[in-house]
Amino acid sequence: MGRRLTVAAAALVVLAAVTAALWPQLFTGHDPNATDPLASFRPPGAGHWFGTDQLGRDLFARAVYGARHSLRIAAGATLVALLVAVPVSVLAALGGRFADSVISRVLDVLLSFPALLLALVVVTIVGRGELSLLLAIGLADMPGYARLLRSRLLVVRTAGYVEAATGLGVGPWTSLWRHILPNAAGPLLVTATLGLGVAVIFASGLSFLGLGTQPPTPEWGAMLAEGRSTLAVAWWAGVFPGLLITVTAVAVTILGRDLRNRFGVGSIRP
Repeated sequence: MGRRLTVAAAALVVLAAVTAALWPQLFTGHDPNATDPLASFRPPGAGHWFGTDQLGRDLFARAVYGARHSLRIAAGATLVALLVAVPVSVLAALGGRFADSVISRVLDVLLSFPALLLALVVVTIVGRGELSLLLAIGLADMPGYARLLRSRLLVVRTAGYVEAATGLGVGPWTSLWRHILPNAAGPLLVTATLGLGVAVIFASGLSFLGLGTQPPTPEWGAMLAEGRSTLAVAWWAGVFPGLLITVTAVAVTILGRDLRNRFGVGSIRP
């Protein structure tokens, strides 16, 4: 019962975050970038639920609109990781021993480095910005997904129904799209849900370092970076963005772990 309540609460948090990202006007009528110097550093209250920052901007409005950017980066990065991982893993599993050996060694090397470090290297090379951050996190997460799908493909391709389809004259590409990939991709999609929570933290962390969404665009990591310098006089400027990052990442991770336990899927990292 307690586990069900935890999963239900996590689902509500994720639903609220997604709703805020898609329809922020449902939560607030304030302009996230509207400044009012006379209202700077107001504490949380009825008029400003999360208080205001040094420019008098409503932090609740900025947090609501920031969900769009934080979740878009995380979801986009996960999608990029999957789109790259699928052809890489298919080539490794079905392309012959040489291709499998080369790709597996490359994946092992990439997996030996922390994903956040890889993302930091990529975004440093590509440049700052939301799109660059999205690509960097996606490419850093890709090796884990590719390794998982490769292992599943190696199992599924020897299944009885695949061998039966081949015996009936079904071509290799047809068998791949109709039988092998659909039956191998399930655990990958489940694991991607778990990885989405990690992507939220990566996106916020790199934005905190100034490598992602640039001011004055609201984004949780960037808001946290702006609020750290004013913690002594306005604690709320840094606390609320940090709480949103933590709660959202934990909620997504809880849902991901629940799905992983239901389907018995392993971790994408060693």
